[in-house]
Amino acid sequence: MRLLLTFTALAVLVGGAAAWWSGGSHDAVDASATASPPGSSSPAPAVSEDVSPSTGSKTPTTPASPSSTKGTDKQASVPKSGPGTFKAGKGKGSGSTVGKGTILTYRVQVEDGIQISADQAVDEVAKILADPRSWTRDGKHGFRQVSSGTADLVIRIATPDTADSLCLAAIHMDTGNELNCEVPGGVVVNLRRWILGSPTFTGPISDYRALIINHEVGHSLGHGHEGCPGPGKLAPAMMQQIKGLNGCKPNAWPYDRQGHYISGPSVT
Repeated sequence: MRLLLTFTALAVLVGGAAAWWSGGSHDAVDASATASPPGSSSPAPAVSEDVSPSTGSKTPTTPASPSSTKGTDKQASVPKSGPGTFKAGKGKGSGSTVGKGTILTYRVQVEDGIQISADQAVDEVAKILADPRSWTRDGKHGFRQVSSGTADLVIRIATPDTADSLCLAAIHMDTGNELNCEVPGGVVVNLRRWILGSPTFTGPISDYRALIINHEVGHSLGHGHEGCPGPGKLAPAMMQQIKGLNGCKPNAWPYDRQGHYISGPSVT
């Protein structure tokens, strides 16, 4: 039945997948949607902080009940589905650049009808990428936010059903109505994770959102998954922290406040 429902949903939605990824009904076609962004060392899409590496199985990790999520509004209502069209936010710093080196343009889009301000989402993502603990600390990458036209990265916040459709169409991954994914030319953020966070990650929801963005953008920059470096140490941003911390402390940032990269053993 799950397989039948998945392919039924695809039959309805796959025809619009290219339109969704090119900007939906509100934006110009994104020519970068099917290409790896400049600066990426890996042409193949890496799976997300929430999606298991492809090993032939497309079953995601068991999702936690929203009622068990800490640090969030347990009564938050997260719509399961939406129209599959997106609105790009402008935010306060449209066109501004942070960092140096290879500058990647990015656009933030929010699915229509989900009662999240696209402009506020842009500001939140921009704040994360501008933080000195984020990827600009490597001195090799920078980011410039754009609200229209082409972009190296399109970051989409989508309802669970739409996120599933986009991830399945782009990288053939079943995200189980729960998970995020990184796809060629962009990131799909599951609205449920954006609103409710993860039960394995303690702290404010703003920190978990920072982990989502840093992890998925890290994949776009060519970084793979990393494991816990040791009990009591900070978990790398490239660790799949939703699957368990293995003794590490939850952490949203690639670098610490002193500028040291928070690394762990490579996970294939």
